[in-house]
Amino acid sequence: MNDADLENLRQDVAYLKDRLAIQDLIARHARGHDRHDVDLLTAAYHPDGIDEHGHAINAGPNYARWSNAVHAAGSESHLHNITTHLCEIDGDVAHCESYVMVSLLDCGGKTARIINGRYIDRVERRDGEWRISLRRSTVDTLIAGDASILQHPRFIEQGYTRGQRDRRDVSYQYPLSLDQAVDRW
Repeated sequence: MNDADLENLRQDVAYLKDRLAIQDLIARHARGHDRHDVDLLTAAYHPDGIDEHGHAINAGPNYARWSNAVHAAGSESHLHNITTHLCEIDGDVAHCESYVMVSLLDCGGKTARIINGRYIDRVERRDGEWRISLRRSTVDTLIAGDASILQHPRFIEQGYTRGQRDRRDVSYQYPLSLDQAVDRW
């Protein structure tokens, strides 16, 4: 391998590391939403970062408390699923588009909503760390429907673990073990 090949390899590895760091950032943000983890959500934004959800525009450090209150008022659980993720990196700035499917189990557990949209992000690397500088959210479809199947005895008897909106969630159990108690449906 000559010097040019090594330099190309170095650049490719640096790009892949940046790309993965940005994708992990987007995934941590989604996890922070679903676990109502203020620290995790706040850490996704630069201190001067901005989040726009419709007419609600929040500074990054304030976004988590606003988001948690909105989610808690309108649902008893929710999941943010990141699907397609596109990212163009130019030095220390990346422009990203992440498709998101949010499912919300409404209060009382009898109905649910599915929101499909996208997060359009400007992500910047500062002091070696990628964080969101600006997020704009789109809503492209919204579906509402019956969710009472979650209360059906046949489903309940299967004993699935139920996700929690805090650090009691099974995803925080390290090391993961069957000996640790979980909440079940």
